[in-house]
Amino acid sequence: MNELWHTLGLAAAFMLILEGLLPFLDPARYRRYLARILSMDDNTLRLGGLVAITLGVLLLYLL
Repeated sequence: MNELWHTLGLAAAFMLILEGLLPFLDPARYRRYLARILSMDDNTLRLGGLVAITLGVLLLYLL
């Protein structure tokens, strides 16, 4: 069980690193990206979330 928490902690750390790269490297592009997301309707955002979840589950299955 301890190994599971360690692996989840590593995954969370990598996610935070990846999420922080764009605002750190190109803040102007990140603002434009967020403005675009804010203008999307709920169904488009839900579809994007579903695609991300599906890809994550497939990646977990393959690994």
